[in-house]
Amino acid sequence: MKTRLKMMIPFLFILAFLAQAQQVEQHAPEGFDTYRADIPHGRVDTIAYYSETVQTDRKAVVYTPPGYSADKKYPVLYLLHGIGGDEYEWLDQGNPQIILDNLYRERELAPMIVVLPNGRAMKDDRATGNIFDSIKVRAFATFEKDLLNDLIPHIEKDYPVYTDPGHRALAGLSMGGGQSLNFGLGNPDIFGWVGGFSSAPNTKTPEILVPEPSELREKLKLLWISCGDRDNLMYISKRTHEYLARHQIPHIFYAEPGGHDFKVWKNDLYVFSQLLFKPVDKTSFGKYSVLGIPAETNVRSADYPQILPDHRVKFRIHAPEAKQVGVDLSGKYDMKKDEQGTWTVTTDSVSPGFHYYSLLIDGVPLADPSSETFYGMGRMASGIEIPFYGGDYDKLREVPRGEIRIRKYFSGVTRSWRRVFIYTPPGYDDSDRKYPVLYLLHGGGEDESGWAMQGKTDVILDNLIAAEQVVPMLVVMPDANMNAPAFEENGLNMFEAELKEVVIPLIEKEYRVETDAAHRALAGLSMGGIHTLYTGIQNTALFSALGVFSSGWIYDRQKTVADKQYDFISQHKEKINKDLRTMWIAMGGKEDIAHDNGLKMLKKFDELGLKYTYYEYPGGHTWPVWRDNLYRFAPLLFR
Repeated sequence: MKTRLKMMIPFLFILAFLAQAQQVEQHAPEGFDTYRADIPHGRVDTIAYYSETVQTDRKAVVYTPPGYSADKKYPVLYLLHGIGGDEYEWLDQGNPQIILDNLYRERELAPMIVVLPNGRAMKDDRATGNIFDSIKVRAFATFEKDLLNDLIPHIEKDYPVYTDPGHRALAGLSMGGGQSLNFGLGNPDIFGWVGGFSSAPNTKTPEILVPEPSELREKLKLLWISCGDRDNLMYISKRTHEYLARHQIPHIFYAEPGGHDFKVWKNDLYVFSQLLFKPVDKTSFGKYSVLGIPAETNVRSADYPQILPDHRVKFRIHAPEAKQVGVDLSGKYDMKKDEQGTWTVTTDSVSPGFHYYSLLIDGVPLADPSSETFYGMGRMASGIEIPFYGGDYDKLREVPRGEIRIRKYFSGVTRSWRRVFIYTPPGYDDSDRKYPVLYLLHGGGEDESGWAMQGKTDVILDNLIAAEQVVPMLVVMPDANMNAPAFEENGLNMFEAELKEVVIPLIEKEYRVETDAAHRALAGLSMGGIHTLYTGIQNTALFSALGVFSSGWIYDRQKTVADKQYDFISQHKEKINKDLRTMWIAMGGKEDIAHDNGLKMLKKFDELGLKYTYYEYPGGHTWPVWRDNLYRFAPLLFR
């Protein structure tokens, strides 16, 4: 009598493991790039090689480490310059030989040869005149052929180096960072270690860079993406990171203080070089970052809170007069005050998805002025969106967009003014067609804005409609809060009356919608799921589909109501099963607080012979689960 489906998301469990890993925050110390006369030094030479690609002799700089011997074999790092530089740019401004010499002295580096080529593959390869000339820019792409077919063979002929990808690395800054990602990720059989420092717009889009994610997971030992927080090119690194995370490709996303300059790139070389040609613990990659990225839920231009790659959150607030400041986000954290009156703290890793939080200032919970606020927890509270990589169905895309409309109305049931949020699909105002309707209910402590704001209903439906995966529909999101508790019969009856006597008539009077049960569905999360069970099952003449997300009859608080419901089902089982095309029940895995009650309810449904489909999506009692529920449930409707 039931269908059971489960969806497992391994990446969530990887993140959970990362949250337990040892904290690692690495940044170059003072003096890391200062010449020390009292230590062994490597050697820097300029070499020439013939390039069949360019049909001329070309130059490169080669650094060999202290103690270099032709009797030993070495791995090689190919280190690329920016659009305004040449083979000497790193030497002139970055001091790589000093940085590496100092690291060898501290025994932090695997011995390696570093090759600094000219990445502008043309006969006149000097950085003169208009460096943005299209011919010169194209020469940076041509360098891939020069690198693979001319320079690498020359180095492997003249130097005692290993010739497998596990001993070959490619990294670069700015334009060279884009080259490193383009060439390195495009040739995983050549390079096992790839680093992009402040990668420039020459970087291919992630979909082109990594068309086959599984190949990189298997072949690449280290993929490093870094950028300064004040660099206008951060968007290049961020979009690459987000794509890699979404496709579960292990990598380091390293955000640091600074702009587009050698202060940043020298630090990148310092940290990146220490990871090369050593055993790699990919589960610790999320810990390598100095700064995080401002949350998408921050108000405009607010730098904090910041989210680190491993989902720790950094908070900073200026409150010089406060005596005690903290944060309540999946646990309470005390903040520390500096001499300027600025308070800071970094939390433990926070699970992906949307979370409410509060600042605690001298014991009073307050909304963070740097964050958007949402109605949740029974009040206005700050909200933070922790990146969730279970899919891109709730991400904005270039597709036709519907609208969220707000309609105020006076309710004869509650004797008060209320609001309903209404999603209308793309093209609603430009057609005469009538649409089916999904009535979608929020959870406890939230209101009619929940599905529109926290739930991203419009984004999810727009994407599904554009992909032709759902029938275009209106989604009506009413206020399910009544003047009586939702878990008692009075509250349940009152909402039933509100929906049947006020909301549905209002929608069917003012919007172009179908008015039969075949074109109506009802769904809700948590408290809204209880309303769906109560109102929906007793009114199958009104609805052809019900969706219950993270909910179930709460036995100790609702035994009387539940028993009445089960008696009703027992007496009307045939009609309910006949009327409902879809009875869809979902839980957020065992960590969902409604999970056990839900399973008890399903056991009772089995005994009664009620037909349903059951679905689990791990993640708990959280918005990522409910967004996924909507994404899975909507395509089942009105077919």
